[in-house]
Amino acid sequence: MTIKNFLAPILLVAVVLFFGSCGSKKDVVYFQNASDYETIVSDNSHTNKFKIDDVVSINVSTLNPEASLPFNLFKGREESGGGLPQQLDYIIDKNGEIDFPVLGSIKIVGLSPEETKELIKDKLSLYLKNPIVNIRLQNFSVTVLGEVNRPGTYPVAGEQITILEALGLANDLTIKGMRDNVLVIRDFNGTKVYTRVDLTKKEALNSPVYYLTQNDVVYVEPNKSAVTSSALDNRASIAVSIASLLITSTVLILTR
Repeated sequence: MTIKNFLAPILLVAVVLFFGSCGSKKDVVYFQNASDYETIVSDNSHTNKFKIDDVVSINVSTLNPEASLPFNLFKGREESGGGLPQQLDYIIDKNGEIDFPVLGSIKIVGLSPEETKELIKDKLSLYLKNPIVNIRLQNFSVTVLGEVNRPGTYPVAGEQITILEALGLANDLTIKGMRDNVLVIRDFNGTKVYTRVDLTKKEALNSPVYYLTQNDVVYVEPNKSAVTSSALDNRASIAVSIASLLITSTVLILTR
């Protein structure tokens, strides 16, 4: 066998692997049907709702600090290391309630922070004049998995995050990520909802999962080129191993 005849199949495999791993423009470009200077009005009126096991910080204040003190939950001196008192967070129990000082059990599951604030202020009106209530969700995080450059779980500093911002935290999709079929897995008190969104279309901006909620999981599947490339890589590896074995065997036979 000449060198030319030997290299020909190897070059063919290399070419197939190269073109098999390349994605076309329609596979990788976001919002392909958006026109220049087009105005897209989002119909999302998204507000996060509290879920079971959420960790929530609630602070009550008034012009008279001493009056509001009984309505805030603090660690004891020993728990806080003998320093300044540290305020404790509330965990929403399996019944969707928190145990609030003085007021007792308050059901807040399914309520937004603003709705919860109004509910607590209404209950506090029996004890305090013009109370100020600040509420913050402490365990807001999203998980991004699959064909992204940096998969992981990311804490969210604000009160909302979009699917695009979450993918940005993961350093965007890889070239092998399926942009037209991104899966969002959402859990609400034990019920899981699976929703797929096509990021190559502008309509993704109005998807019910465009705004993510706490503990959402975003999964990016590998596209066809990635699957094909993986299969070709395996076949090429087997072919190279067989070729290497054949060459070794031929050399041994010829040198006898």
